[in-house]
Amino acid sequence: MSADDPNEPRHQDHQLIPDATAEIKAMATQGMKHPSTKPVLAGAAVGALAGWILPVVGPIIGGVAGAGIMLYKRVRP
Repeated sequence: MSADDPNEPRHQDHQLIPDATAEIKAMATQGMKHPSTKPVLAGAAVGALAGWILPVVGPIIGGVAGAGIMLYKRVRP
């Protein structure tokens, strides 16, 4: 298979860090007007609630994990 073969599966995460960085910068400058801000904050809230319920994780780690998952879903749908 060549690199230009349309049947070859592509790994989309090779640009994940630059894409996520650009998304976070855009969210920081536009605030609540940015379309990713509300879902990421909701993910952080759900993660914090789950972390509060689970005694091992804790709300801080749960919130960071929830925000990270939602950011990943926004960058890589």
